Amino acid sequence: MSDDVIRLLRKAYGDEMETIMNYLTNSVVLDGVRAQEVKEGLRQDATQEEIQHAQMLGERLKQLGARPPASGGFEARQDSLQPPEDPANVLSVIDGVLEAENDAIDTYRSLIEAAEAADDPVTEDLAVEILADEEAHRTEFKSYRREYSDA
Repeated sequence: MSDDVIRLLRKAYGDEMETIMNYLTNSVVLDGVRAQEVKEGLRQDATQEEIQHAQMLGERLKQLGARPPASGGFEARQDSLQPPEDPANVLSVIDGVLEAENDAIDTYRSLIEAAEAADDPVTEDLAVEILADEEAHRTEFKSYRREYSDA
């Protein structure tokens, strides 16, 4: 199997796990009446989609004879998704989510290209499926961003 495919699967797995932690933490930390919809969106994504993505990626790594990274091999990169000092600063969380989603979209597009080059249609299909979810999530948070910009 292609080293590129394994590297990108591991990166995507680690990113999904970090996203779960940051979405869940922000869904707890944010305060304010206007924060409720964003908190629910984060909580739902953290507990459903992102966990499912990580499980799918981990299973694919195992099928390819590789292992998903555990906490000892984890490298945190989502600085923009750290909880804000001011728990009412929902906009900073929205912007962090958009940055994380853009990074995820780039990773999955790279994984699609690497899988295609490696003649690995299973990984390619997996990446396409997750890419669609990430693009939908980005669209949701772009709408939150517009609402906050108009307020």
